Amino acid sequence: MKKILLIIGSSLLVALVSACGSNNEVGNAGNNTNQSSSDQTLTVLVEGGSPAQTVADLTKEEFEENTGYKVIIESVPYSGVYDRMRTELTSGAGAFDVATIDTIWLPALYRGLEPIQEEITDEMENDLFPGLIDGASMDGNVYGLPTWTNSKILLYREDLFNDSNNQDEFSEEFGYELSPPETWDQYKDVASFFGKNEKYPELYGTSVFGATSGDSVASWLDHVAQAGAESLVIDESGEVIVNDDDHVAALEFLNDLVNEEGVVPEGVLETASAETSELFYNGNLAMMLAWGHFFVPSNDPDTSGVAGDVGAAPMIAGDGGIGVVPGPWYQVIPSSSKKKDIAKEYLLFLYENNELYADALGVAARQSVFEEYGQQEEFAHLNELATTLNGKQTKNRPSTDKWEQIESEALLPAIQNVFSGSQTPQEALDKAKKIIDGIVN
Repeated sequence: MKKILLIIGSSLLVALVSACGSNNEVGNAGNNTNQSSSDQTLTVLVEGGSPAQTVADLTKEEFEENTGYKVIIESVPYSGVYDRMRTELTSGAGAFDVATIDTIWLPALYRGLEPIQEEITDEMENDLFPGLIDGASMDGNVYGLPTWTNSKILLYREDLFNDSNNQDEFSEEFGYELSPPETWDQYKDVASFFGKNEKYPELYGTSVFGATSGDSVASWLDHVAQAGAESLVIDESGEVIVNDDDHVAALEFLNDLVNEEGVVPEGVLETASAETSELFYNGNLAMMLAWGHFFVPSNDPDTSGVAGDVGAAPMIAGDGGIGVVPGPWYQVIPSSSKKKDIAKEYLLFLYENNELYADALGVAARQSVFEEYGQQEEFAHLNELATTLNGKQTKNRPSTDKWEQIESEALLPAIQNVFSGSQTPQEALDKAKKIIDGIVN
């Protein structure tokens, strides 16, 4: 287990949740009939070194024995998955039959994918987390079967929180007991307490993501959902709402942390998941809002200096309650595949083996896997992650093929302008609205 997790590595795990590639719209291409083929092979496209490749490798022999089809696994870098998909769906060459893709690519690619809703039973849908099927649904069809889902949760130093002196000092200063924070106000208090505590001169309370990556946008949108937003950035009618009260409040919340001296490390504009996890593993953060699977390496003495002292709790809540923006991945079938029947069988086969993603990454897609693995100490974070993913304010990103452009041209500049002090949250998001209006309209 530890060897698998170490191979994956922290930087790869961050890449799994970062937006990448050009999201140009792709139409149907090639032969859309369900042709049989005398070629008894099934070609599967995955990100190299990812959990998708790990599970494909582990299940390859069994699927071949069950079906008589030889599984050919093609692995490419993260951005290469999107590029290969776009080329395939444009050319209709039938180069591969199944692919595992990031959720952010679906709106740009779905017109070249095979609908699979007839393969999904009510029992399957009830075992998947809310929003997973909806996240793969476009124009009344379902185009992807989830492999895993993930979100940020709270990871914290149990040794610091359980210290009796810290508990007494915190209670005296803030008037309530020190415990893993559940609300925005509690989170600010705890971050301030540890970040300004003279007993821990090298310790910060938490971190804030401001680097130029989709990770920073996702982190901010977590808090937008918590503020009570019904939609994120663009509402269901297509109106750009990025500068409304909920979006502004979330950015103000993060900016308050940035501007309180000693609470978060310097270099916010270069900080995202990789930098935050390194600080936490080195003992420089009291807590972090991190992707759930980070719990496993944080408690591994081979990768973390605070192993054995890390606890997990659900994501914090704003006025609207607990909310996050999940980061699922899906298996899809190109319409150009001439082996759709066996490809669908492969998707269902991996659904039945969904626990292998928990072994490889520390997360999965099925709630039953979360419940089973969450009973093990090594995967205790899955209980808190399940609570978070089931939170009433947990929401998907807006379904638009322009998302990558919206992030890079409007949202990331807004976040960085606020954290650098050049604009207020309202000013930055007013400008972002004008930019996004120009992109989508």
